[in-house]
Amino acid sequence: MNFRILASFASAMLAATFAAAGTSVHSELHVLPPVTKGNLSIFPVVGGAENDTGRLLTLDEGIRAGSVVVTEAGSLRGLVRPGTPLPPQSGAEVNRLVLINNSEHPLLLLAGEVVTGGKQDRVIGVDRIVSPKSGPIDLSVFCVEPGRWVASSDRFGSMKSQMVQPSVRTPAMADRNQQAVWAQVGSALAGMSRAVPQASPSMQASTSYAKAMENPDVQKKVESVAADYDGMLRELKKERAKGVVVAINGRILWADVFASTELLEKYWQKLIRSYAADSLTTASERGQADQQSAQVFLDQLHGNREVTETEPGLFRRTEISGDGYRVFSLTSLVSKPEYTVHLAKMVYSGNERPGVYPIGYRR
Repeated sequence: MNFRILASFASAMLAATFAAAGTSVHSELHVLPPVTKGNLSIFPVVGGAENDTGRLLTLDEGIRAGSVVVTEAGSLRGLVRPGTPLPPQSGAEVNRLVLINNSEHPLLLLAGEVVTGGKQDRVIGVDRIVSPKSGPIDLSVFCVEPGRWVASSDRFGSMKSQMVQPSVRTPAMADRNQQAVWAQVGSALAGMSRAVPQASPSMQASTSYAKAMENPDVQKKVESVAADYDGMLRELKKERAKGVVVAINGRILWADVFASTELLEKYWQKLIRSYAADSLTTASERGQADQQSAQVFLDQLHGNREVTETEPGLFRRTEISGDGYRVFSLTSLVSKPEYTVHLAKMVYSGNERPGVYPIGYRR
């Protein structure tokens, strides 16, 4: 990969970067009034250019069709076409999986998506695009099930109805630190046990984030928050919304913006349930988030440090560090003109400390 570290102190430089990527100037994105239930508020994001994302394959679509295979490092032989070079193999590793895209389409992977199975459930740590008919590629992941290191299956499935909640996505994306991810998984599970006490005994029997979220009582509680938002998808499509800004307890914490309404629709079920889960497990003082503050949050995309990784012909991934936040953008280089496929922004102080090494972890 081409790796560059850029220092940027001027917002004009950032605007030029986005313009070069074929992205509409962020001032063209507008926040609508929120839909609020309990302590969760969702601000739809509209405006900007509508890009053609129809060729992009999602992880769920690829695994469901059998054209995308995810497996432990060291378990690859027999899963690839004869004559295909294999990456170095040294047995299963916590932060490494191998993926093969046998489809005819570029595969889009989002940070926060969970693959379940193998020796441990893992969460994808960065957004990326995988080329069609790819050979085996190393997949950067983080464990979200620290108590198991025994294979439950040779191949991985996907956590179809949900991705990890933003509080767990943050350390995976911003810290890239396994201990910090484990700490936030533990905090999320403890918070869910408090929110759904009847599910606590079964949740204490497993360290799996995915299994905890699949608990019937937990699902019912999450649905009680998220269900009303399924109908909101119709309104999002009607408004041609491309993303949302998320506030919990009146405090804006997160934004997800996509290149098209179609792409937001594909991920909506996962996203809304992840936001709902965070609303149930996040404790903080109440704030006063409104439409204006959500617009300001969306507009502030400049920062004082920018890190860019490029995989020629596939994608450019940019991380921007600002005052109290991080911005992550994934630009498609698969076709011309280039366009930003996904932009995520999170509140991030930079003072978060990794959690303790989890009890029962075995490697």
